Amino acid sequence: MQVSDGSIEIGTPAFRRTALALAAAGFSTFAVLYAVQPLLPVFAEEFGVGPAASSLSLSLSTGLLAVALLVVSPLSEVWGRKPVMVASLFASALLTLVAALMPTWHSFLVMRALAGLAMSGVPAVAMAYLSEEMHGRAIGLAMGLLVSGNSLGGMAGRLISGALTDLYGWRAALGVIGVLALAAAFAFRLSLPASSRFTPHPLPWRTVPGTFLGHFRDAGLPWLFAEAFLLMGGFVTLYNYIGFRLLAPPYSLSQTAIGAIFVVYLAGTASSTTVGHAAGLFGRRKVLWLAIVVGLAGIALTTADSLIVIIAGIVVATVGFFGAHSVASSWVGRRAVRDRAQASSIYLFMYYLGSSVLGTAGGWFFAHAGWPGVAGFVGALYLVALAVSLRLAVLAPRPEA
Repeated sequence: MQVSDGSIEIGTPAFRRTALALAAAGFSTFAVLYAVQPLLPVFAEEFGVGPAASSLSLSLSTGLLAVALLVVSPLSEVWGRKPVMVASLFASALLTLVAALMPTWHSFLVMRALAGLAMSGVPAVAMAYLSEEMHGRAIGLAMGLLVSGNSLGGMAGRLISGALTDLYGWRAALGVIGVLALAAAFAFRLSLPASSRFTPHPLPWRTVPGTFLGHFRDAGLPWLFAEAFLLMGGFVTLYNYIGFRLLAPPYSLSQTAIGAIFVVYLAGTASSTTVGHAAGLFGRRKVLWLAIVVGLAGIALTTADSLIVIIAGIVVATVGFFGAHSVASSWVGRRAVRDRAQASSIYLFMYYLGSSVLGTAGGWFFAHAGWPGVAGFVGALYLVALAVSLRLAVLAPRPEA
């Protein structure tokens, strides 16, 4: 079941149980988080707010999630990895059900913010769990499978919410997402093996700031944190405002059709696993920058007038993003040889901070320059990310990394 050092190897029952559990966790977290993304034009119309304001239904969740990560990951050192993730999944599912009942825009935003706080228990803790429990040969594939669960959840949440909104309204759509998230929480609780290479322990809280700051003294980790901010910020901006473009003439797509576009997340599912495994075989330095170049090509394609080319651009950008994220996130787990939960939480803090800050800022570019403004903004972010990846490619490795 496990190799001699107690770690989980590819092909074992423990690996399959872990993959199933973390795929369920990723599905639940990302379905809850991103189900509102294709509904931003609906919120703008129903509540009388602009595109940037409607994006707060997503940005508040990701912003509060980002901040909470810095607190929750140290708590997992005290309470244990699995208990924190279980509590997070159940709480975020229940808050989604409550959000669907809120009568006003501001009360809805409060529930979305609380859901962001609640779901913070999964992302950084899951990365730390994999870094601790997986054998070195399995970590790339395992992280790729986790990111695949994320992409499946993001796709399903958007697709289901878009289709059900056309049929029954957005409140019913979010209610269904909440029920599915609740089912995923039960599946996670039953499937995930308890930690065998980590034991909860009292944490001297006065040392916590030092453990966070210590990661910024590493030669590579700050660059990986920057990648998270740039890549996720650009990717979320792309998806936040593509619905506004395609709902308007000359495309005039329905809400169901907008939601169906998120089926391209299947490409992200495949690329995260494939690229993550390739990084394990050929090296992260040789793979990360190539994935970012693919993302840039996709962004360029979205500036075309043809609907088919635009959708192709979304597919290519999705492949590039999930591939790059899979490589960068697994690199953090290998680069941080101590306090891995804190390193993972900083990476994801920057990841969701980029989603929140840059995703909302993209609304200004859309309002003032339309889609060319959005594509130019995202392209600039990815060019900076490419420069960072080239810096990482020549970084002197740690023996442990």
